[in-house]
Amino acid sequence: MRSTFEERFAADLKKRGIAYEYEPTSLTYVVPRKYTPDFSVKAKGALKPIYIETKGYFTPADRTKTLAVLSAHPSIDLRFVFQNASNKLGKGSKTTYGQWCTKQGIMWAEGKIPKAWLD
Repeated sequence: MRSTFEERFAADLKKRGIAYEYEPTSLTYVVPRKYTPDFSVKAKGALKPIYIETKGYFTPADRTKTLAVLSAHPSIDLRFVFQNASNKLGKGSKTTYGQWCTKQGIMWAEGKIPKAWLD
């Protein structure tokens, strides 16, 4: 148990013959948040914008947020431009920022928007 109060509560349930389980289930929930991409650009002839997120440092929180945004808005075109796409996700990680995006199916570039993204 995580607290003395929980221990006392469980002891009372047991004493009274009330069957119980302690923390038997984990429930997920979503907290509504806003996400504001850094840039919005339109490719020639495109109907929808390309949202560009520029990153120098790509934190675990950034990655979690990215996946949550894409899950909530699967039709948006979100891409990353990294200052250095070869940076590793963290100490001891073999995965680079660019590799992480590729694995997630997210387009990315280094330094600037490639001309091909706008044509």
